[in-house]
Amino acid sequence: MSNPVFFAPAGSLDGVEPGALFAIDGAEARHAVTVKRLTVGEAVDIADGAGARLTGTVAEVGPGSLSVKASEVVFEEQPDVRLVLVQALAKGDRDELAIETATELGIDAVIPWQAERSIVRWKGDRAAKAHAKWQSVVTAAAKQARRAWIPEVRPILDSGALAKAVASADLAVILHEDAKRPLRAVLEALVETKGTGLDSPREVLLIVGPEGGISPREVTRLSDAGAVTALLGHHVLRSSTAGPAAVVLASDVLGRW
Repeated sequence: MSNPVFFAPAGSLDGVEPGALFAIDGAEARHAVTVKRLTVGEAVDIADGAGARLTGTVAEVGPGSLSVKASEVVFEEQPDVRLVLVQALAKGDRDELAIETATELGIDAVIPWQAERSIVRWKGDRAAKAHAKWQSVVTAAAKQARRAWIPEVRPILDSGALAKAVASADLAVILHEDAKRPLRAVLEALVETKGTGLDSPREVLLIVGPEGGISPREVTRLSDAGAVTALLGHHVLRSSTAGPAAVVLASDVLGRW
């Protein structure tokens, strides 16, 4: 069975050597002690969410702390091509389900998108709370998937700001039911023309619309900024399903898996 994973602050594992003791406290330690009921001698992993992973055994358990003796500390590099899910806000927590599943599948970052047809709106105090909730969702999913990297939740964008992000991206793909080229063909063409080495794009945006779909005006605006449309299968997928499905396909074609 895989070791349970707990998170420590980014950079906190720097300089930790095998044989050293590393302590965690706060919510992570309470979860380890009261929920997981870890005891001395059990194997655990500690990740800092920024690529570093400590593997070791529990050396000491306290009421609100956990001390782990390190056996190995490694740094996991990010993929050559990073995948970013641009997820339109959707009702019924479908957007949160999308980013949760995409995190488990390996997404590197997510961008909340206030699309024209999004029913849900992030305004005022709600925007900050909703953004924090998304970060909590991807953090929990990263722990579930035993990842060393926690995906970044970038600031929310409206369609105008998204067009600017598309213009500066290496590749941006709009997942659209009216597209002519399959997503696999778009990605395979990318691999053929640029390969998977240093000349390949460093970041690919996968753009998913809301329940009502991406408006024609948005498709035009994003396409003018440099995005390409791609078809994801023969059926229309829910907003919660399209992103994760695209992550699976892109991870395979781009050699991330």
